Amino acid sequence: MVEVEDEIEALGDALLAADTAVAFTGAGVSTASGIPSFRGDDGVWRTRFDPDDFRVGRLDADPAGFWRDRLDLHEAMFAADPEPNAAHEALAELERRDLLDAVVTQNTDGLHAAAGTERLLELHGNAQRVVCRGCGRRSDAADARRRVREGECPPRCVECDGVLKPDVVLFGEMLPGETLQEAKRLARESDVFLAVGSSLTVEPAASLPGLAAGDGTLALVNFEETPYSSRAAVDLRADVTEVLPRIVERVDGQ
Repeated sequence: MVEVEDEIEALGDALLAADTAVAFTGAGVSTASGIPSFRGDDGVWRTRFDPDDFRVGRLDADPAGFWRDRLDLHEAMFAADPEPNAAHEALAELERRDLLDAVVTQNTDGLHAAAGTERLLELHGNAQRVVCRGCGRRSDAADARRRVREGECPPRCVECDGVLKPDVVLFGEMLPGETLQEAKRLARESDVFLAVGSSLTVEPAASLPGLAAGDGTLALVNFEETPYSSRAAVDLRADVTEVLPRIVERVDGQ
């Protein structure tokens, strides 16, 4: 326990001293909100769904089948009607106090924004939106899912009649280039790079801590060891919903 407190103290002090601090989040930040992971031992790719069913090529070849499976996936992922948890709220609070410059996330659930984070880079997109394959218009995914339930499969754009696509990075697609480049820039410039709830194994996002592990402080909060654990100044194998609020308490005391 003493070691954990020492590392929390060190991380809080580093955030207070930093000119630029960035948080990078993975599925472990959202599992406490009831959202299952994709790749863990109990992840949906291992237990319920075939990733090949969610390739962009399938959307193009079989849009109706894709959307039927996508609706099933959404209902499995969001069955708990998730809300932001203490980890999301702590990161938003650090941003409000000007101690965190941005959150870069692999998650598509929209919970960081719901918690109040304003500078948010969503590397894999946002499942709460859809985008038209024809004209690029973005709209609310809840309406598209309603239409699928009512028999409009696939759902189509109200402007150009193009097929709608979840506004997330599907298998077979590249990450959005501008967003990834901005995330890399922030990582390089960070005095503190805080990676939480991520195994740091899914590329290219997993390379971001490597860009940050120079003169700055690389801090990890995750239940399991990561490929960067040996290089991190702080490596907490702990619950993100417990550690992050304690970091807020630490900076409060200074």
